[in-house]
Amino acid sequence: MNTLRLGSESRLLGWNVPPEEIHHIPEHWLQYEEPQASLHYLLAMLYIFFTIMSLLGNGLVIWVFTAAKSLRTPSNILVINLAICDFFMMFKTPVFIYNSFMRGFALGNLGCQIYGIIGSYTGIGASATNAFIAYDRYNVITRPLEGKMTQGKALLMVIFIYLYATPFVVACVTESWGRFVPEGYLTSCTFDYLTDNFDTRLFVGTIFFFSFVCPTTMIIYYYSQIVGHVFSHEKALRDQAKKMNVESLRSNVDKSKDTAEIRIAKAAITICFLFFVSWTPYGVMSLIGAFGDKSLLTPGVTMIPACTCKMVACVDPFVYAISHPKYRLELQKRCPWLAINEKSGEASTTASTATQEQSQQQTTAA
Repeated sequence: MNTLRLGSESRLLGWNVPPEEIHHIPEHWLQYEEPQASLHYLLAMLYIFFTIMSLLGNGLVIWVFTAAKSLRTPSNILVINLAICDFFMMFKTPVFIYNSFMRGFALGNLGCQIYGIIGSYTGIGASATNAFIAYDRYNVITRPLEGKMTQGKALLMVIFIYLYATPFVVACVTESWGRFVPEGYLTSCTFDYLTDNFDTRLFVGTIFFFSFVCPTTMIIYYYSQIVGHVFSHEKALRDQAKKMNVESLRSNVDKSKDTAEIRIAKAAITICFLFFVSWTPYGVMSLIGAFGDKSLLTPGVTMIPACTCKMVACVDPFVYAISHPKYRLELQKRCPWLAINEKSGEASTTASTATQEQSQQQTTAA
């Protein structure tokens, strides 16, 4: 079979795979023509860009959040863990880049297993971390007194996250239930969603439920509760202010604190939205492979969800750079050449108070 694949004018995928490795590749991919070399090289360059951006961005997040005393809070342990997941997600890209430059399954099954293990831990880890961040934001904003996160609780959550991913990883590595196989242009690897049997369909349904449906449900629930709480709280304050015939019941300190909390919540919501947008195509693709029309899954089509998953790992740290006030302040101190202009809450409150006092003095003088 491999000889025939080599001899044809338009070579099929897998033409350069050694005979002892060919059984690791789902037969679905072997029916398609090999893409142009330029497409392999383009994807390799794209992954190099993703890798550089993610390692720099997430490296900064990990460094600043661990080095800055003001950011070493129990809640931020989850933020650091998300950055770690995004950071290490890119540790598997050398496998993809090498395979792309070699135009196929060059690193064989060993490279595929490494790629699959790192991808599973970081992918499932990121989804579970996003769910716990949503839970933490919900507690901080809706139950600020009794819902405070402790360091022990945050560390237990992180331990749980990796234990949560372990059964799926072990099952695929040992091939006791599911397996890691190449996909698309045979340059990346994931869990098998194409083998046409009951075990594969059950595995795909299970991992889809636990790694996507459960975290997404938690994220949607907690953030919808946050939005509802903020709106009802603001309405209650406005109504009470009207009754007392004053403009606002908030002090400047309260306003500053609430604004910071809301900005952090917005950052978390944005990151969770990016998680949903980037991983939904992959989830849909795996469901189509297991339960739907496999002919829809051409090698080129399946490379798109693979790219969106890597892209979110690059974007996440920059969302924090834009939206997280304390992170921006610490980044401003440590990297002044980034020209970040973030005022501290204390400075803005002092300035506002001074302005009010000056206004009152002018009124009295008049």
